[in-house]
Amino acid sequence: MWNETRVSKTLGIEYPILQGPFGGNLSSARLVATVSNAGGLGGYGAYTFSPDEIIDTDREIRSLTGKPYNFNLWVSDSDSKEGEITNAQYEQVRQLYQPYFDELKIPFPEKPAPFKGRFENQVEALLKLRPRVFSFVFGIPSADILEQFRKLGTKLIGSATTLDEAVELENAGVDLIIASGFEAGGHRTSFLASAESSLTGTFVLLQLLREKVRTPIIAAGGIADGRGIAAALTLGASGVQIGTAFLATEESNIPEIHRRFLFSDAARYTTLTRAFTGRLGRGITNRLIKDISGKEKQLLPFPFQTTFMSSLRQAALEQQKWDMILFWSGQIAPILKHTKASALMQSLIEGTTKLIGP
Repeated sequence: MWNETRVSKTLGIEYPILQGPFGGNLSSARLVATVSNAGGLGGYGAYTFSPDEIIDTDREIRSLTGKPYNFNLWVSDSDSKEGEITNAQYEQVRQLYQPYFDELKIPFPEKPAPFKGRFENQVEALLKLRPRVFSFVFGIPSADILEQFRKLGTKLIGSATTLDEAVELENAGVDLIIASGFEAGGHRTSFLASAESSLTGTFVLLQLLREKVRTPIIAAGGIADGRGIAAALTLGASGVQIGTAFLATEESNIPEIHRRFLFSDAARYTTLTRAFTGRLGRGITNRLIKDISGKEKQLLPFPFQTTFMSSLRQAALEQQKWDMILFWSGQIAPILKHTKASALMQSLIEGTTKLIGP
């Protein structure tokens, strides 16, 4: 049976299909539960959440499913070592973005306040919840944190954008490794080298990891149907993680206009950009992305760029200025067909079975 892999056995799920854990409040308990109840592994991105919000979200998910699901956190949640930005950085970004705020007729935001990392407090909340699965990106938690989760029986999943990162994750003793190709939507989660220098495609990265690491591999990026799953399994993956296709379903927490863009011709064109968050991520190409291209040195580091852009995003949504909003999307979006997560799961399972047998 194609679904009986090291990933499905490790996670205690029927099908080795993971739903990408969207951050930025784009995940939903309903989507997580739908995927898990259908035999896959739902995932919730909680990197922006307080400990109390994580606990409340877990309670909501547990009310909808008794199956395993995944909580995801960011190990590194700031690119500023000092936890703040300088006046000079603020003035640089003001010069670059003032025309957009003027166009929307909204005041320019004040200099973002200092930021204090949240990861340690978020981990404490998760440990109290005793999750069955904990995944992480942008680094590797300390050996002590990993051991605490192991003692609870939690399965650990790390994300690699390069072979070097996969080796580091294996040395840390994770249970599963996600091979995250540059085709994927959302942030590039590189942690050993710059994201711009860590742009290997999914199926090349998968084959490199398959040759060099023994830990089971989950392929992510550019997969949205049974053909993609069959290809990944054929090349040595033990499972897949699918983001954009689940993001586009009605169960996700994206605005309806985002969903419409994912199913439009605009989704044919995506770009990797730092213009909206300060970290490299893939979304549908727009005017602002094109304007900022080549001027990345003037941007604020993550998460200050995200904070700085929040009022612009809100005003652009209200005024329907879609060319100023980043709609996250992977390169695979033009083949999307399903708006219901249950129908998508059924199609993924049936499509894979048709290609490689029961």
